[in-house]
Amino acid sequence: MKTIRYSILFCLVAILFLGSRHAEAQVEIGVKFAPSITSNRTLAQDKYNFEGDGVGGGFGVGVMADYFFGANYAVSSGLMYNIKGGTVRYSYTQPIAPGALDGATSITMSGEDDLSLQYLEIPIALKLFTNEISTDTKLYFQAGGSLNTMLAAKVNDKKVDSEGDKFTKRFNLFEIDVLIGVGVERQIGVSTKLFGGITYHRGLTDVDDDHYAGIFKDDKVELKNDVFSLDFGIKF
Repeated sequence: MKTIRYSILFCLVAILFLGSRHAEAQVEIGVKFAPSITSNRTLAQDKYNFEGDGVGGGFGVGVMADYFFGANYAVSSGLMYNIKGGTVRYSYTQPIAPGALDGATSITMSGEDDLSLQYLEIPIALKLFTNEISTDTKLYFQAGGSLNTMLAAKVNDKKVDSEGDKFTKRFNLFEIDVLIGVGVERQIGVSTKLFGGITYHRGLTDVDDDHYAGIFKDDKVELKNDVFSLDFGIKF
């Protein structure tokens, strides 16, 4: 339900952005490459010891477009293929009924998973450009969000679990994140521009489809993505 609410909000914002079109607006289309540092955030009680454990490397590639409705203002969107994830671990000692397991009074569950999650992403952001800071060179700032659809998932470098089920079943199909970024753009031809920048994507929605919540029998447990990407590309 939370993902659905975020999706509706995302669509409404997109409609408002696109509804601000100007009759003489200019569209610049390009390609983008985005190597990234990825990790996972967790929300859980301390007793579960459920936490992200280190960072991973990701990569994104796709097409993008800047739709200008003013000299220095644009709506930026596109279609990106992105890989993200990280390592998570947990260790939880759960009390059990006396005599239920050879006289033991508790059982410890522990594990460590290396997650690699593949998404098709539709970002939309407001992009603000400065005036030229040097010849043919501008800074830009952007803020917005992204609606992401899971394509595939690997856990510990495997696509299926011990029962032959795809690991995608462990995760929610859709994800929403917010993004903020800064970069520089340089014009190198009549209609050709190079750009580079850094963007932070912060996941808003839980990507765990009750797998980890089921381990702890606690539906308040959540798992979210974090990504810092270096963005490089060309527009024409």
